[in-house]
Amino acid sequence: MLDEVERWLSTRSWSVTDRPLRQLIAAKRATGQTVSVVLPALNEEETVGEIVAVIRRELMTRAVPLVDELVVIDSGSTDRTAEVAAAAGARVVHRDAILPRIPALPGKGEVLWRSLLVTSGDIVAFVDADLKEFSADFVYGIVGPLLTEPGVDLVKAMYDRPLGAELSSGSAPGQGGRVTELMARPLLNMHWPQLAGFVQPLGGEYAARRSLLEQLPFPVGYGVELGMLVDALHLVGLDALAQVDVGVRKHRHQDGQALGRMAAAIYRTAQLRLARGHLVRPVLTQFERGEDGFEPRTYSVDIEERPPMAEIAEYAERRAA
Repeated sequence: MLDEVERWLSTRSWSVTDRPLRQLIAAKRATGQTVSVVLPALNEEETVGEIVAVIRRELMTRAVPLVDELVVIDSGSTDRTAEVAAAAGARVVHRDAILPRIPALPGKGEVLWRSLLVTSGDIVAFVDADLKEFSADFVYGIVGPLLTEPGVDLVKAMYDRPLGAELSSGSAPGQGGRVTELMARPLLNMHWPQLAGFVQPLGGEYAARRSLLEQLPFPVGYGVELGMLVDALHLVGLDALAQVDVGVRKHRHQDGQALGRMAAAIYRTAQLRLARGHLVRPVLTQFERGEDGFEPRTYSVDIEERPPMAEIAEYAERRAA
């Protein structure tokens, strides 16, 4: 298995510099493929506008027509996320307005799943809306192999993820991604060792062919990235998956308890794929200090999954039209 991972790393891991923009534009014109970019957003007014502005300025011009469609899916923001995104030039759609016959559940995966109904690109790129000092490299890096490599169906971004203190201290990079290192990477190495070569398996920046996305189930919460990798591996095989180095990712970091809830959801997503149908609905209890000492807080672990979008009647009707 180690030899297979090393072979994959040598043939399916690239740098953003390997494919200049002019090459991607030429490939896009030659193949006739279209590209949609989706930003799932919840209370991201501080960052979403700059991300939208960079994509429009650098990838949606007459000279560089790489991205055809830019959509922000607002999953219930209570700040000015929707207004800021629209002012910057994005089309903004509220999660609850998509497929209203199925009541929306909270979670990032829910938003990504629904986004397939309001986008049209042959290639769909997902980008988190909390990135700081955003670079267009994140988009064209992950889209590039899908335009130039017919056998590639899904591409993850890889990058360093410094914690806040590292940005000014100059200490070792890459110390963010704590849930990746403590939960996702051990799970993948033990149960799906073919995926051990992914540097950022839980990263929110990745692109895929619509023909693949519409066949995948979507965990509604934090488990969506791990679930997508595992399911794509079984559906299209390792050589259809790839990763591209786009440099450094700076974003807002979660507190320890939020990371615990994320880890529980990721573990549950893995459990379901290892023993589907034999498990009870789990909960996670955490503790916060109150006036009378430590007080328990119990949360349901988000385990709901949406079926492949190809099974949804409204999606089939839209595609046919």
